[in-house]
Amino acid sequence: MPTTNAHLAWERYCKDELTRILPLLVNHGYTLETEQPHIGGERYLMQAVTTTSGRKLILLGMRRKDGLRVVIKATSDPAGMRELAHERVCRSTLHQLHFAYDTFHSPEELLVMQHGSTYVSIQKYIAQEKAFLERPTEEQFNFALRSLKAQESAHATTHAHLKEIRRAFESYSAARYLSTHASLVANITAALPNATALHETLTQAIKVFTDGRERVAQYCGFLTHTDFVPHNFRIHDTTIYLLDFSSLRFGNKYEGWARFMNFMTLYNPPLEQALLKYVTHNRSQEEVEVLTLMRVYRLTEILWYYTRTLTQTSGNLQELNRARVDLWHTLLTHTMQGTALPETTRQDYIAKRDKLRSEEEKRRQVGLH
Repeated sequence: MPTTNAHLAWERYCKDELTRILPLLVNHGYTLETEQPHIGGERYLMQAVTTTSGRKLILLGMRRKDGLRVVIKATSDPAGMRELAHERVCRSTLHQLHFAYDTFHSPEELLVMQHGSTYVSIQKYIAQEKAFLERPTEEQFNFALRSLKAQESAHATTHAHLKEIRRAFESYSAARYLSTHASLVANITAALPNATALHETLTQAIKVFTDGRERVAQYCGFLTHTDFVPHNFRIHDTTIYLLDFSSLRFGNKYEGWARFMNFMTLYNPPLEQALLKYVTHNRSQEEVEVLTLMRVYRLTEILWYYTRTLTQTSGNLQELNRARVDLWHTLLTHTMQGTALPETTRQDYIAKRDKLRSEEEKRRQVGLH
């Protein structure tokens, strides 16, 4: 994989950060594992194109006195420090919300420290018997449904509720979803001026989402995880541990559903269809509609993410990300039509992805899922 300026900048950042962090860890009785999959592969792209979060390292380590495996989040980046501190506030606040009836479990916090310009958070590593995607689909469905319902259980319906969540959680109204969606479409269109078919699909998406604004508003005020996918939670025995609390906010009830189902369209289509069937058979037609609307919103978001990466990549990775734009465009089209992504389209993409992915990224994906 050719090295871009963004990739070189990330490598320099990792080297400098590890130089600062390692002595602190040693002084507090921790060491790092030799393999660190969470800072390699395509991780640099997230830092290069995402403006909503700061830079940070997610590392695997061990507590020397007893060999306990740990996860270390560390940064000297001011925005990264704010994000890690904010995540801690979100985790604490969620566990204390009196109107959240089924909140997530979180890994045990072992150490939080700030030394000069460096912030370090260490939590117990949650071992799981098998990766989520290796479980039978029925098990995946049950765990996913439990987790999605847990998000729904926190519904801010009163002024007192809103006051309680304001210091920790961001809130998204229907108006904010609509304006953000319009901005995403404008950004993609400007970045890919010759993608005529994509422009037409996005124009349709604007109309669909705008026409459904009352439905979006009707189901706002719920706790939702904006990045609810397997690498952000782990399962030990039957307990679900959420790993990323910074992606929680109060917004549309089906935003977390939408992110999870879009992901599963690629990784386990029977699970995506089972969840769609559950909503169709057990909830109102209005909720089926708003689920579709939020899937349209999240697909537009991921299209913008991969569009942004095209200027930060080259060679095989740039070719792969163009294929990703095509894949999510196709899924957006089918979602608005109410049809499933063709299996041939999915398999063709997977074959191309596996051919173009770097070996380092393949190792990172094993650690994620």
